[in-house]
Amino acid sequence: MADWSQLLFAERFGDLLDRRKPDGKPKGPDFAEGQFRLPQERDHDRILFSTPFRRMGDKTQVFPLESIESIRTRLTHSYEVANLARSLGVEIAVLLNDKLPEDAIRSIPATLAAVGLAHDIGNPPFGHQGENAIRAWFKRNSDVLFKRTNSDGPEIEEDVSRLTEQHRNDFLQFEGNAQTLRVLTKLQVIGDDLGLNLTLGTLAAIMKYVASSDKIDKGKQTHKKVGFFASERSLVDQIRREVGLEGDARHPLALVMEACDDIAYSVLDAEDAIKKGLASLNDLLASLGYHPGGEDQLDPVVSHLCKLSRWEYDVLRRQKLHPRELQDVATQKFRVHAIHLMVSAVAQAFKDNYHDIVNGNFDGELIKASQAAALCDALKDFDRQNAFSHKTVLEIELNGYNTLNRLMDFLWIGISDRKDYKNLDSKRNSPFSAYVYSRISKNYRRIFEGKVKQYHSDAGLPIRYKEMQLLTDMVSGMTDQFCIDLHDDFLKHYRRMYPVNGTPS
Repeated sequence: MADWSQLLFAERFGDLLDRRKPDGKPKGPDFAEGQFRLPQERDHDRILFSTPFRRMGDKTQVFPLESIESIRTRLTHSYEVANLARSLGVEIAVLLNDKLPEDAIRSIPATLAAVGLAHDIGNPPFGHQGENAIRAWFKRNSDVLFKRTNSDGPEIEEDVSRLTEQHRNDFLQFEGNAQTLRVLTKLQVIGDDLGLNLTLGTLAAIMKYVASSDKIDKGKQTHKKVGFFASERSLVDQIRREVGLEGDARHPLALVMEACDDIAYSVLDAEDAIKKGLASLNDLLASLGYHPGGEDQLDPVVSHLCKLSRWEYDVLRRQKLHPRELQDVATQKFRVHAIHLMVSAVAQAFKDNYHDIVNGNFDGELIKASQAAALCDALKDFDRQNAFSHKTVLEIELNGYNTLNRLMDFLWIGISDRKDYKNLDSKRNSPFSAYVYSRISKNYRRIFEGKVKQYHSDAGLPIRYKEMQLLTDMVSGMTDQFCIDLHDDFLKHYRRMYPVNGTPS
């Protein structure tokens, strides 16, 4: 059985690697010498104060960013997942106090709050369509990017021939979860490639999936999506070794975070749809309360929630609230009750499946193993019909998809159009490519060019892989508005050149 002292491994890569600290650090006042936060609590704070985390305030969750402040962004979604995860961590620590370490009441909720904050930090702009746009761009350009051509020259031909199936699939099946790990461990540059230097226990708990891109298996929850890129393979191997995870086992707290993400978007996307006027609370309750076999066939948890919500609505109506206020308050009450039922059900499912979970034999999802499974499914069905398919959502997904695809065209010119293929920061071949390259984040460029202190080996990755990864690093780090603005800026400066005979070059 897995050891929780290992699962909550509190050391950081900075502690494990041979990293000499500079001499001569001034001694501070005595009152400032102590550190009373647990390492996991410090992880939470490092994520909270990081730039990539703040950028999520301008990234779409489901609905377009607009003047209705109560509609959720990727940032507020992450806060809510973190809060649910922390609360669920407290319940688990109490329910299983006889099986957990003494400090579990602090360390487990703190770890879960940290991973809840971080779980979407690698997601590109424009919601899940951002991921689809990135994959589509690589598929559209696969003949140019992944195959040797006679016009490339021997250096490029030889380099491209080194691309493996995993190297190609890292981009053809690009995944925000894998990018999250990369952001946290490398891209938040502070003079080296250790990123935020989080504890290895927290990093292990962030990984919702454990498969490389060449080992995807839709039939297994652990291998359903890409868990890490080739560039982080050795780093992941060390994390899992230190934390005591073997084979396909996921960290137990990764299962909890995944459940909290499901709870958050199933309940809160429904609330946002109601706030935007796309549906009413009565529509939601009618949807949940319908069963083709009759009301007596309804799932008991769903039935209870519907009855409780209608009772709350009647109580509030007696207060003679304005209809709009009545709808808003009653919807909030629904949210409170739905989340309570689902969190409690997941905590019980964790307890019921504890032995399989800590032994790495649990391959499913906690929410689906819980008594709230039918409720979660019913809420997701409502969201698909009333939120995800709405014109405003489809419109921003389409615009984001098109903008990202064209922007990636421009960025690729800046990345690849240089004098010396092997010298990654060599002079660019045109004023436009030089301008585009200058607009790429200095942090990402320093990683790309190998100009920061390297503690993690890149396993001799091909230059073409590094070029493509700089492209995805840059795009994934953008906010919605920055993506639009940068696209418009490049479009304004771009001029396609033609030979004197007027044919395209």
